[in-house]
Amino acid sequence: MAQLMRTSNPALNDAAFEGQGIATGEAMTLQGTVNKTGLLLICVAATAAWTWHLFMQSRDIQTGGELAAVGLIGGFIFALITIFKKPWAPITAPIYSLLEGLVLGGISAMLELRFPGIAIQAVILTFGTLVVLLLAYRSGLIPVTQKFRLGVVAATGGIALLYFVEILLGFFGVRFMTINGAGPIGIGFSVFVVIIASLNLVLDFDFIETGVRDGAPKYMEWYGAFGLMVTLIWLYLEILRLLSKLRSRN
Repeated sequence: MAQLMRTSNPALNDAAFEGQGIATGEAMTLQGTVNKTGLLLICVAATAAWTWHLFMQSRDIQTGGELAAVGLIGGFIFALITIFKKPWAPITAPIYSLLEGLVLGGISAMLELRFPGIAIQAVILTFGTLVVLLLAYRSGLIPVTQKFRLGVVAATGGIALLYFVEILLGFFGVRFMTINGAGPIGIGFSVFVVIIASLNLVLDFDFIETGVRDGAPKYMEWYGAFGLMVTLIWLYLEILRLLSKLRSRN
């Protein structure tokens, strides 16, 4: 079963269902996970809209940056709590989503001032990607083989390592201008990252379906929804980054 549960999402990895056992009461269902995902999306949208409204009224970069920083740090903390305390997911997953909404709202609003219309474009592309990949997965067009899993996991791990090194070197004034710029290499890198983030959705679908099939406990619906939100938020931010590079070339 460990091989079937392999995914590069830090929330939905090999060990996510270990120790959860077979549900003795209500079991995890696909419809329940979909419903929980919808509730988490509402949480993200609510705080994102609030942050967006505050920033657009004040046009204060510091305000948007502070709210995004609070959401980023708080979201990271609650993501770790959710990962290590899965039964707490019904409480921690919504809190995580509310905090991440601050990040998305702040970053989106700041980019919207520079590139009008970029936020709605990123939203449409994110949910369009979600729908297309879900249909492709359900129809069997994208078979989730072991090689597919390992390839996505390796690519995601490489991206995470690169981002970590970039943040670390940033404290010493070192910047990766080539991949962060709007040149061909920078845009190509962003396209690659968006593709990998999108493929993680396929692994998430497969992971959740496996949990449902194996009769995981009911609270794992919240955990599965949380894991899917982690990927969706990452995908949205990467699409936003790609669009900002493309728009800056005009």
